[in-house]
Amino acid sequence: MTEFAKGTVVRSDAKVYHVEVGGEVRQFAPRGRLFEELGETKNPVAVGDHVRVSLKGDPPGVEEVLRRVNFLPRIASSHDPREQILFANVDQLFIIASVAQPTFSSNRADRILAACSYHEIPAWLILNKIDLDKGGQARAICETYEAAEVPVLEMCASEKRGMEPLIELLRNKISVFYGASGAGKSTILNAIQPGLNLRVGKISRFWDQGKHTTTFSQMHRFEALPARVIDTPGIRVFRLAGINKAELRDLFPEFQPFQEQCHFPDCTHDHEPECAVFDALEAGKLAPTRYASYVEILDELAIPPQDDTPVPPPHQL
Repeated sequence: MTEFAKGTVVRSDAKVYHVEVGGEVRQFAPRGRLFEELGETKNPVAVGDHVRVSLKGDPPGVEEVLRRVNFLPRIASSHDPREQILFANVDQLFIIASVAQPTFSSNRADRILAACSYHEIPAWLILNKIDLDKGGQARAICETYEAAEVPVLEMCASEKRGMEPLIELLRNKISVFYGASGAGKSTILNAIQPGLNLRVGKISRFWDQGKHTTTFSQMHRFEALPARVIDTPGIRVFRLAGINKAELRDLFPEFQPFQEQCHFPDCTHDHEPECAVFDALEAGKLAPTRYASYVEILDELAIPPQDDTPVPPPHQL
């Protein structure tokens, strides 16, 4: 029997990883060496990781995480500033949002889109529950994100309406569904593969938020497409990791035509005079919700590192 093999992590629990090896999903324990060089990262292994596992031992273990093509991190929590790797080695991400129940959150969507742009992961916005659109909110949301170069799909998963374009996009890809609890991730997955039987949560009337039905990330295989989709727990807070203030403005593509006209080349579009981006906002050429998200994120990010060129002593200046 071969002692080592390669596999793909399809589920990550607190103390065990579910790894697909040779077409079979088996459980493996993390080896201590994985935690020795974590640095500022909270978790050594994420769903989607390609790993080298030991088939011997009691229990058998994950020995090594192989090089990632890509990954998406966030700040673990308000009490833990380390990076939490959410998933790895994917082709695309779909932000699952809803027109209502729960109400669409531009702030949440904008944060995830900025992170995907930074980590070069193609992202789509799925606007679900369009049957609840009573005041034209869906059209306004679509216009905002189309101006930001974000493709948007509208659907009603509970009625299986508008799902064909999504199914075609999933085909032959590894995708991620990410978004708020209650927005419809499980409903969409069940509609694509009815036998999946994922639990669908109810909406809290008090908070207008979904209740968590998925408590861990898991990769599902859709043989008929074929496709793989990583279903993630509902997200309420997303804070960007590994990005500084100077990098953020380039993650909002609709700013680009205007920021080239700013008086200061390194304008942050927050407080500087003669800011063309702020002027465009005042003129109604930029979405206020997107700019509000940008400023809020900017306040959370670190100042970019200084030029490390040695500064000569004052008497030599």
